[in-house]
Amino acid sequence: MLDVVGLTREMLGDGAPNLSALACEGFAAPIDPVLPAVTCPVQSTYLTGLAPSAHGIVANGWFDRDLQEVLFWKQSNRLVLGEDAWEAGKARDPAFTCAQLFWWFNMGCGADWAVTPRPAYPADGRKVPDCYARPAELRLELNVRLGRFPLFQFWGPLASIESTRWIADAAIFVLEKHRPTLTLVYLPHLDYDLQRFGPADPRAKDALRAVDAEVGRVVAKAREQGAGVIALSEYGIEPVSQDVALNRALREAGFLEVQRVLDSWEVLDPIASRAFAVCDHQVAHVYVREPSLVPRVREVLEKLSGVERVLDAEGKKKAGLDHARSGELVAIAAPGHWFSYYYWLDESRKPDFAATVDIFRKPGYDPAELFFSPGFATKARVGWRLAQKALGFRSVLDVVPTDGSLVRGSHGREPRSPERGAVFVSSSKEGACERVSPLEIKERMLRAVFSGA
Repeated sequence: MLDVVGLTREMLGDGAPNLSALACEGFAAPIDPVLPAVTCPVQSTYLTGLAPSAHGIVANGWFDRDLQEVLFWKQSNRLVLGEDAWEAGKARDPAFTCAQLFWWFNMGCGADWAVTPRPAYPADGRKVPDCYARPAELRLELNVRLGRFPLFQFWGPLASIESTRWIADAAIFVLEKHRPTLTLVYLPHLDYDLQRFGPADPRAKDALRAVDAEVGRVVAKAREQGAGVIALSEYGIEPVSQDVALNRALREAGFLEVQRVLDSWEVLDPIASRAFAVCDHQVAHVYVREPSLVPRVREVLEKLSGVERVLDAEGKKKAGLDHARSGELVAIAAPGHWFSYYYWLDESRKPDFAATVDIFRKPGYDPAELFFSPGFATKARVGWRLAQKALGFRSVLDVVPTDGSLVRGSHGREPRSPERGAVFVSSSKEGACERVSPLEIKERMLRAVFSGA
């Protein structure tokens, strides 16, 4: 089962011959959208058969009310409530095995073989590319065979096909050596250039061809072993031209507070704030400290250009987002817009990590990390920063911009049409239909395994 991030049904054709061949052999159908249509909620829905209100993954990150911290991209499988596909498979047949390769919430999962990004952080401040694997010897085998996982090509301004190719190679190795009953493979490359350049840009077509070639290699190995193939995606990406800084509006309205650090830059203070937004592509969870403030906060958000609607308690229930981790309000962007996390009002006060690739410290998702800032437009300049760190200088790798207008593609809201949203492609005609519910994908997976279809 291949997760080809950003793939839509309208992309099937000459630009994706391997994926199109699967669809011709079996069928392809749009997947009804999950809200929010972002990686962690969608993957968790596919693997558990539950909505975010039940499995608890309401976004890629949320505000932990006990820790009083915004937490993004956590990896523990314990965060996901409900029975995962591999647990259901083993319950049906104890001989069932599963390889979980780079799908999220990988750490501590019940899969027999698991690999996920996990850099090493030496005490001198470096970030060393690496991955986490279970069993531990699998990591060593992959490092010997493939070299270390190319983390800096997985995310950031250098993100490229190299990381997707490494994952495809890892999948082929696991298929050759272990022959899992079910193999889950995450292939992210298309996502990068669709966000950078937008879905209509010619470079997006190049990215589609590149990821389709990797799909072809994995499918060929699976076919050697007589395996069926499902390829799907989590969402489609729509063109955007403008970011909406919800937190700046909340700060100007007197709801958001900051702390001054080293008398120079500002960090969001979620403890003192009466309301703030955890922004995640085109959806934002807005946390409001006092129930009496909810109507006033909602009014501020609804007046902003680029906000399509704001869900209250009843709206969250209808959307399948009524979970304790959700914000008191959930904002949905209007078409052509996305939500940036920016909260500072003066660029000279932005925190030092704002211009770095730092997916954990930022209180929101930052697609501007896919770009170089104008002052670091060449690899030579980046190389100098890396050399400084290698020599032990405590330099900041400040190479990304804080300019949301650069981003040309985003996702999270419902697609404008089914053809532009997530797609399900099967090598079998069994179960062919016009639309696929995300809640039935787990069962479709298992049915394919146990029926051989």
